[in-house]
Order: sequence, then structure tokens, then C-alpha cells
Amino acid sequence: MCVSQSQPSSKVEVRRSHRRRRTVSAYRDGDTVVVLLPARMTMADEQHWVAEMLRRLERSEARRGSPRRASDAELMARARQLSALYLGARPQPSAVRWVPPMRTRWGSATPADGSIRISERLRDTPPWVVDYVLVHELAHLVEPGHTPAFWELVGRYPRTERAIGFLHGLSAAAGLGITGTDGDQDGDQDDGPDGTDGDQDGDD
Repeated sequence: MCVSQSQPSSKVEVRRSHRRRRTVSAYRDGDTVVVLLPARMTMADEQHWVAEMLRRLERSEARRGSPRRASDAELMARARQLSALYLGARPQPSAVRWVPPMRTRWGSATPADGSIRISERLRDTPPWVVDYVLVHELAHLVEPGHTPAFWELVGRYPRTERAIGFLHGLSAAAGLGITGTDGDQDGDQDDGPDGTDGDQDGDD
């Protein structure tokens, strides 16, 4: 069940779930804050928890330096740092930018022109999660498909497994149905380009 609310500083969407018993969580999806609540919660409790989760989210963003306001230029700079740190500076992206939420993936890359796109759904995730997605897409500039060579490159990032687990949990909690970083199941291997982030700009 979804309910949209208006708040002074943010648009809020409340999602109730019968599978959720006691926990309350929230995340930012573009300009909207999505608050996940148990279905049985009263309206009074809903109002309390929406206000509380907005407060917590804003405090968390301030503590992390407001990542939702990070610019494309900052994202590009971080991608170049990660390329040098973990990939021997082999991938040199031509552009790295935030894009509106994509339906089936967290990020995508186009090896032909060296561009990388990162979903705005990740703006409120921990920096090490965004770093993983950047490394994943940077690796695709070198190895377009999910080959053993590709996963060897991605595995150089020390928080790869932890980030994959975080993204799986985020997708499940929000009911997004995203099973991999760029449309395929993380860990899958193939023999060449898979079309999930190697040849389609801005898929959603």
C-alpha cells in the first residue's frame, strides 16, 4: 500500500507492507523520501515515524556531507581515484553522471564512449556502496561482459561482497526487484557483452 504525503522540505511516499512487522526504514529516491512501515501501524504512529525518519535521514545526510547534493564532477573525480587505486588507472571514463532511477539496475556503462551512469537511488547509500558500483562500471570499460576477467577486476575492491549484500537488501526492502548491479545477477559470468550496461545509454 502506498500513500503520498507532502512535507515542508521533502516529498514523502509511505509504503506499508504486511511482511514488515516492527521495523521502520527510509531512503531517498531522487527528490522523494520513501518511508517503509508495517501495514498494521496506526495513522498517529505513521505521522510520528514519518517525521522521525525524515529527521534521521537529514541528520545522516549532513553527517556524510550531503551525498545527495554531490555533483557529477565529484562523481567523476571519485571514479578516477578508484580507477587509479584498484584498476591500475586502465579505465578512463569520459563522463560519469547521476541519472534518474533506473528500473532494473544501479548503474550502467557504455564502453564505446567511456560513459558511466549511476542511479540516483544510490545518493543516500554509504559512500563505500557507491564506490563499489563505480568500480563495477569502471571494470566494464575494460571488460564489457561479466567474464572471469571482469570479476577479477571488480574483486580488487575490498568491500565488493559487502556492497553486493547491501544492494540486495536495499532492493528487497524497497520492493525494487533489482538482482544485480547493472541488470544481471552479481556473480554471473558470460562470454561477452550482455547488453545490460555495455551498449544501451540510460536504460530504465
